[in-house]
Amino acid sequence: MAAGEAAREDFARHWQAQFPGEPAPRMELGSVRAMERELERCRRHLRRLQRALAEERFKVGYLEAALARAPLPPPPAAPRPAGSSPEGGSAGSSDAEDASSADFNYGADEYDAEGNEEPKALPEGSETMPYIDESPTMSPQLSARGQESGDGVSPTPTDGLGTGGERDAGKGLEMRKLVLSGFLASEEIYINQLEALLLPMKPLKATATTSQPVLTLQQIETIFYKIQDIYEIHKEFYDSLCPKVQQWDSNVTMGHLFQKLASQLGVYKAFVDNYKIALETAEKCSQSNYQFQKISEELKVKGPKDSKESHTSVTMEALLYKPIDRVTRSTLVLHDLLKHTPADHPDYPLLQDALRISQNFLSSINEDIDPRRTAVTTPKGETRQLIKDGFLVELSEGSRKLRHVFLFTDVLLCAKLKKTAVGKHQQYDCKWYVPLADLVFPSLEESEHCPQVHVIPDHELEDMKMKISAIKSEVQKEKANKGQSRAIERLKKKMFENEFWLLLNSPAIPFRIHNRNGKSYLFLLSSDYERSEWREAIQRLQKKDLQAFVLSSVELQVLTGSCFKLRTVHNIPVTSNKDDDESPGLYGFLHVIVHSAKGFKQSANLYCTLEVDSFGYFVSKAKTRVFRDTTEPQWNEEFEIELEGSQSLRILCYEKCYDKTKLNKDNNEIVDKIMGKGQIQLDPQAVQTKNWHMDVIEMNGIKVEFSMKFTSRDMSLKRTPSKKQTGVFGVKISVVTKRERSKVPYIVRQCIEEVEKRGIEEVGIYRISGVATDIQALKAVFDANNKDILVMLSDMDINAIAGTLKLYFRELPEPLLTDRLYPAFMEGIALSDPAAKENCMMHLLRSLPDPNLITFLFLLEHLKRVAEKEPINKMSLHNLATVFGPTLLRPSEGESKVHLTLASDIWSHDVMAQVQVLLYYLQHPPISFTELKRNTLYFSTDV
Repeated sequence: MAAGEAAREDFARHWQAQFPGEPAPRMELGSVRAMERELERCRRHLRRLQRALAEERFKVGYLEAALARAPLPPPPAAPRPAGSSPEGGSAGSSDAEDASSADFNYGADEYDAEGNEEPKALPEGSETMPYIDESPTMSPQLSARGQESGDGVSPTPTDGLGTGGERDAGKGLEMRKLVLSGFLASEEIYINQLEALLLPMKPLKATATTSQPVLTLQQIETIFYKIQDIYEIHKEFYDSLCPKVQQWDSNVTMGHLFQKLASQLGVYKAFVDNYKIALETAEKCSQSNYQFQKISEELKVKGPKDSKESHTSVTMEALLYKPIDRVTRSTLVLHDLLKHTPADHPDYPLLQDALRISQNFLSSINEDIDPRRTAVTTPKGETRQLIKDGFLVELSEGSRKLRHVFLFTDVLLCAKLKKTAVGKHQQYDCKWYVPLADLVFPSLEESEHCPQVHVIPDHELEDMKMKISAIKSEVQKEKANKGQSRAIERLKKKMFENEFWLLLNSPAIPFRIHNRNGKSYLFLLSSDYERSEWREAIQRLQKKDLQAFVLSSVELQVLTGSCFKLRTVHNIPVTSNKDDDESPGLYGFLHVIVHSAKGFKQSANLYCTLEVDSFGYFVSKAKTRVFRDTTEPQWNEEFEIELEGSQSLRILCYEKCYDKTKLNKDNNEIVDKIMGKGQIQLDPQAVQTKNWHMDVIEMNGIKVEFSMKFTSRDMSLKRTPSKKQTGVFGVKISVVTKRERSKVPYIVRQCIEEVEKRGIEEVGIYRISGVATDIQALKAVFDANNKDILVMLSDMDINAIAGTLKLYFRELPEPLLTDRLYPAFMEGIALSDPAAKENCMMHLLRSLPDPNLITFLFLLEHLKRVAEKEPINKMSLHNLATVFGPTLLRPSEGESKVHLTLASDIWSHDVMAQVQVLLYYLQHPPISFTELKRNTLYFSTDV
C-alpha cells in the first residue's frame, strides 16, 4: 500500500506540473498489473477522442476545400481518422486503393510496431517524437488506420473521373496534385516556423558585440546552426514548386525539384549532429539569462494564408525540432508521389533517386534520433530513455546464449525472453545489468584471457547454409503447388531451428564489458561494425555526469517490463521471421569500386573493408590495400562480392596498426583502429542496372566515395560462347594446351605456383576478392603472352593472382568438367550408396578430355595443399569447394537454361550440387591420372 500511495503522489505531482490548477484524476497505481490496466483504459479513451477529432478535422478540411471550389472526391461511407496537418494544413478524403492517398499530414500520431496505437510523450509544441522511420511505406497513422477498418481500402469514387486507362491516368494526375497541394500547405507553415526561429537571431547577434550581450556569438552560432541554410533551401523549393501546382496539368514535371532538395540533405545531417548541443545550449542560456528565456518561450509563428489565426506562440525547443521532423515527411510524400506516378513518366526516375537518397539519409541518422523515441519514467520520476537494443550472443557458463541487450541512458540491461503459455503476454527476464557509471571496457593489457570458445569449423557453417537454402526451396515449391499449410509450417519451423543454430554459432569477434565492482561479461559478434556501434554508443553516454546506483527489485521489474514495449528490434534476425512479402534480398554478384576517402584530420595508414549481410548476420567480403601516410587515400579498387539474399552493404574505414604489442588476448589479433563506418541499403531497382551507380557514405566526418553495379545470379551463371582463338581467356582449354604444347595451361601453372610461393598462408585466399583492375591487367598480359608476365606476377597482390585464376576458369566457353557430363555429375553426386557413387564419380573423371582431366587433377592437388594450411588461412576444403565448385561446373548458356530456376533458389539447387561434386573429389584420396586411365578398359565410356 505504501508503494501505491507513493506512486499516486508522484503522478499527482507530475499532473500539476503539466496542468496547473486541474485536480489529478484518481488512478489505480498500486501494482504493475494495476498500472497496465490503467494504461489500456487511457489508450482506449484516447483512441475515441482521436477518432472524434479526426472527424471534425475532416469536416473542416472538406468544407474549406468545397468553399474554395477545389475538386474533391466524395467522402467515405464511414469516416476514418483523416486529420489535418498538425501545423494547420487541410486534408481531403481518400479515393485510392490505399488510405494514405489523400492524407497529407505525414506524422500526426505515432504507433508502435505491434500495430497498437500508442501516443508517445511529445516535446512541447511538436507533433511527434524525433524518431525517423528508415523506410516508411506509408505514414504511421495510416498503417494503423488500415488495421482499424479491416482491409485499409477506401470506397472507390463513382464520379469525377473517366473510364478505363483515361480514368486511371486522370486519377493519378489528380492524386499527384492532391499530394503536392497538401505538402505545399505544410511547406508554407514550415518556412514560417523557420522564419520565426531566425527572427530573434539578428538582434541577438547585434547585442553580442555590445557591452551587455544577451548571448555570446558562439552560443548564437550553436543554437541557430544551419537554420539560415535550411530556410533558404526550402524557400527556393517552395517558390519553384508553387507555380507548378497552381498551373497543374499533365505536362508539369517537378521530380528535379525533389531530387535537388534530397541532394542538399547534407545540411540536415550537420543540423542533426548539432541538434542535441543546440538544445542543451538554449536550455542553459534560458536558465542563466531571463531576457533570452522570455524570447525563447514565446516565438511568434505566422499563420498560413486564409487562416483566421495570424500568429501562434511556440517555444524555441519546439521549433528546433521541426527540421528533424521534416525529412520524414518529405520521404513520405515521395512514397505517395511515386505511388501515383506512372513508371514511364519523366518524374519517376528522379523521384526514385530522391527517395533513395532520403532513405539512406534517414538510415544514417536514426541512431542519433532514437533516444527521444523511447522515454521511460522510473518509480523515482527520473527520465530514462532507450538508446539501442539488439540480439547478441553471450558466452555464459561456457556456452553460447542468445540475449536481448538494452542500452538505456544510464544502464546496460541483458535480458532473455521468458517462455510463456499461449495467449499470455510475453515478458523479459533480466539476467544482469550494469550501471554505465560502473561499466568499463578492459584495455588489451588488463584483459584477462577469456574462457575457451568453441569455434565451429567453417565447413559446418557452410553445410548449414546449404540446408537452410534447400528448405527455403522446399517452402517455395509447397507454396507454388498450393501445398498443405501444415507442411509449410513444419518446414518453416525446421528452417528457424537451423537459422537459429547458425546465428548462435557463427559470431566469433569478442566484445567484453566489465563491471568495476564485479564480474566481466563476454559477447561474441559477427562483425567489427556491431562491436564499434555498441562501444561508441556506451562511450557517448558515459561523457555525461552519471551516478552509480542499485535498482530495487520493484524498479528492476518495472524497467524489465518496459523492455517489451520499448524494443526497436522485435524479432530474432533470421529470414524465417520475415513476412512473405518482404524483399528476399539480392542473389548474384555486386561489383564495388572503392574510389577514395576524405575528411581525415591527420595522415595515417588507411584501408577499407566491405561487408554484406547473409543468413541474418554480416560477413566481411573484401579489403582494399593499405594506403600509407595520407589524409586523402585514392584506392580506385574494384571488387566482386557474392550476395546470398543480401540487403545491405557496409564500408568500414580503418587505420592500420603495425605495433605487435597491441594484441587482443581474446583472439590474438592486432587491433586496427576504426576511423569510420557506414551502411547503405541495396535497393534492387537502383542497383540492378548495367551502368555503374556512384554513391558516398559519410562516417564521422569522413566521406568514402564508391561505385557499384549488380549482376543477378541467373545472369552471372551464363557462360558466353566464344569464337576467339587468340589469347587464353575465353578459349577452349584443348586449343590453349595444343598451342602451348603443354598438359596444363601456362596461366594455371603460373598462378598456382605464385599462390603456393607466397599466398598459401594468406587469410581468405581465393575467398577475398582481388582488385578488379589488377585482375584485368593480368588478364591482358596473359592474353598477349607478354614476356614480363613473371615480373608482373611477383609484384602483384596475391588476391589479384588468385582472382585471375578463378576468372580464367569462369570465362572458359564451357566448364572444365564439360557441358556433356554436367547432368551425369548432378546425378552421380545424389547417389546414396557409397560404392555406386565412387564408381560413378571416377568413371565421370575418366570420361573427361585429357587436357580437362589433367588440369582438374593439377588444381585439385593445389587446393588440398591450400586446405592443409586452414589453421592459418581459414580456408577449409569446404570453403574452397564453395569458391571453385560453380566455377568449374557451371554449364554454358545453352545448358544452363535447363537448370535455372528462381534466382534465390539457384544457390540451393545447382550451386549446392556443384559445391558437393568438387568437395567429393577434394575429400577423396589422391587421384592419379595414370591409374584412372589404366582402369578405363574395365568400364564403358558411354555416359
